[in-house]
Amino acid sequence: MNHNKKSRLGRGLSSIFNIDKEHESNNNIIKSIDIDLISTNPYQPRTKIDKKELSQLSDSIKQYGLIQPITVRSLENNYYELISGERRLQASILTGLKKIPVFIKNISNNQMLEVALVENIQRQDLDPIEIAISLEKLIKESNIKQETLGKRIGKSRSTISNYIRLLKLDPIIQAGVRDKIITMGHAKAILNITNQDLQLALYQDIVKYKLTVRDTEKIVKKNKVITISKYTQKVSNLSTHFQQIEKELSEFLQQKIKLKISNSGKGTIEIPFESEKKLDEIIQILQS
Repeated sequence: MNHNKKSRLGRGLSSIFNIDKEHESNNNIIKSIDIDLISTNPYQPRTKIDKKELSQLSDSIKQYGLIQPITVRSLENNYYELISGERRLQASILTGLKKIPVFIKNISNNQMLEVALVENIQRQDLDPIEIAISLEKLIKESNIKQETLGKRIGKSRSTISNYIRLLKLDPIIQAGVRDKIITMGHAKAILNITNQDLQLALYQDIVKYKLTVRDTEKIVKKNKVITISKYTQKVSNLSTHFQQIEKELSEFLQQKIKLKISNSGKGTIEIPFESEKKLDEIIQILQS
């Protein structure tokens, strides 16, 4: 990381804590505490951790110890809540550590999310959808504008806007971004098509034909009429009866589903989901 980038990111963290950099160390309380007293950060933007990377970090901790303390805040009854360092905490648990070094800070709930978000962006640990969800949550809970948030975390307003727009995509396409099947550039190009079925059709072609971002942009920009005509053929036309069933199932599962019926009467029900938590919710509804 070059010096300019490091300084810019440093200003972002300082603005979150509302402290001067030269006094930052004076606000840190460093101590060793029982790992069982630490609960995870409910505002953590990261929703998945690579098991291989976690295992490698655990091996490093076994050999050298935890070099960089995690950051926590105090709760009642001598318990603590993680602010940042989710992967280090999980690797320490995997290693079997009983105590762990921590920085203790006194910050609000909104600051909790901001700190975790900035740290993970700095480390490039989050996928674009995780960043988008966190940014949208920060804006809503802090009641601030995109431009204000951008200044606080070192990102431009347009960057913030581009991330949040990703949440308008179908969950299947969002999953493709998260799993690195397509890039954020592909996703931004897809967003220029307003029809969701056409978006999905284009997404499928990107994957099938390994289209580049430039190819995708050309399809959207220069061949919109041809594209729409081509992709409309792929979209099955459900009867009013089946459209009503599709609507009722979506309402029942609290998740938009897709019903596909062939001419023979056979069909499939597609239930997309954006996270393991959402999948668990759908399963609970089906089992109830």
